Amino acid sequence: MDINSNAKRRYEKAMPITDEGWWESILAEEKRYSPLGPRPKQAAQKASAPVPKDQEPGQPAAAVNPDWAHAKDLFRDDHILSVKVTGHNRGGLLVEGDGLSGFVPFSHLVGLAGKSDVTDRDVSLETYTGRELKVKVIECAPEEARVVFSERAALSEPGKRSELFHTLEPGARVRGTVTNITDFGVFVDLGGVEGLIHISELSWGRVTHPNQIVGLGHEIDVQVLDLSVERCRVALSLKRLTQNPWERASRDFAEGTVLPAEVTAVVSYGAFARLEAGVEGLIHATEMSLEAGQTPRDLLKEGQQVQVRVLHVDPAHQRMGLSLKTNP
Repeated sequence: MDINSNAKRRYEKAMPITDEGWWESILAEEKRYSPLGPRPKQAAQKASAPVPKDQEPGQPAAAVNPDWAHAKDLFRDDHILSVKVTGHNRGGLLVEGDGLSGFVPFSHLVGLAGKSDVTDRDVSLETYTGRELKVKVIECAPEEARVVFSERAALSEPGKRSELFHTLEPGARVRGTVTNITDFGVFVDLGGVEGLIHISELSWGRVTHPNQIVGLGHEIDVQVLDLSVERCRVALSLKRLTQNPWERASRDFAEGTVLPAEVTAVVSYGAFARLEAGVEGLIHATEMSLEAGQTPRDLLKEGQQVQVRVLHVDPAHQRMGLSLKTNP
């Protein structure tokens, strides 16, 4: 066995298991508001099941035999098609076209990229009603009566997805462009396929929102974690391109050591402080010299520089206890 094969085996053993539950979490935003959410069963079927080309618009999809073969062909061939927006919910748009009806997630709309925090989503999505969109099928799941489209995916030429999936593999380092930032992660265009960096894969440290780490349009290097060709999903990581600082935390931040730190968040029961990128600890309120009636917020503020004493380190769970009382 050659050196590359040995390295690949070691890498695969070290890789986290990315199961379907992980995929569900990275799409939680769309799942929560999608047509398959808490809506009447018939409405859910109408919004996501393919509709034969000779069926009248508005006729319930449950009343006919869905043309899943057509939907699968469009997905397999990475074909660009035109659809008309027939409605919306907070998760995105309901569309029909080319004998199909389905859903375009909010995060896959070109005009709304990077605007997942839009104050009034309904107003933004309402402007799409009646419009024609160029899209690609990015998910075709007959067992869930689900067809998902993407407007952003249609920006790349037909067949590009298949070509790129043949070159990608877990562990590969690739470069891409940030195309959208949501509460749950960052979408990255890899040159014809969009991958997703879940918020938990952006940094070894705590991340309040992905826009703290990257910006829209930034070119970044990422590592491929997992692939799902059938569902056109690529799981990516930014943090795994750097060493996990917690692996050396017990050595670098020995118990009893007094070190400088920056307060990153103040909560009712204490404060979090960062010792270096990716390494934060909790200063519990009991480890502060608070006067009667004082709270942590009266003593500390975000961004404040402090001296802390390391109480304990738990690298396995990436936890650290700190104290403002530098003298035991």
